[in-house]
Amino acid sequence: MKKFFLFLIVIFACSFSTFAQISPGDTDKAAITATALDYIEGWYEGNAERMERALHPDLAKRIVMTNKEGRSNLQQMSAMGLVQGTRKGFGKDTPKDKQQKDVTILDVYENAASVKVVASDWVDYLHVAKFNGKWVIVNVLWELKPVKK
Repeated sequence: MKKFFLFLIVIFACSFSTFAQISPGDTDKAAITATALDYIEGWYEGNAERMERALHPDLAKRIVMTNKEGRSNLQQMSAMGLVQGTRKGFGKDTPKDKQQKDVTILDVYENAASVKVVASDWVDYLHVAKFNGKWVIVNVLWELKPVKK
């Protein structure tokens, strides 16, 4: 009887270790989160290398701005513009205690993901793609948060 229980314990332990292993989806989600953090933390740190690592060279970052007459226009920033702004330290103007960097993965399908990043003064919606085995941001649509009065 002891051998039977020992056998069951061994079988249970082996089964549990199989379930406890990290799935490929978890590995991708960790890499996607790391990419989003390279983007937002790189901005706050003024770390252009970290920002550049997160971006595809053909990135388009866009915002819809509406003027006083109610007409909308699309403003765009390139990967190079974002890296240069990071290098100049524009993100360092945000005090550490105000640096919000909430990352939420909205969806992952194969080599594409949608991610929401809530920052101090804006919200970014990222399209992230697995490009040559590495997750990089290819598109950003963003919106400014309302100014607190």
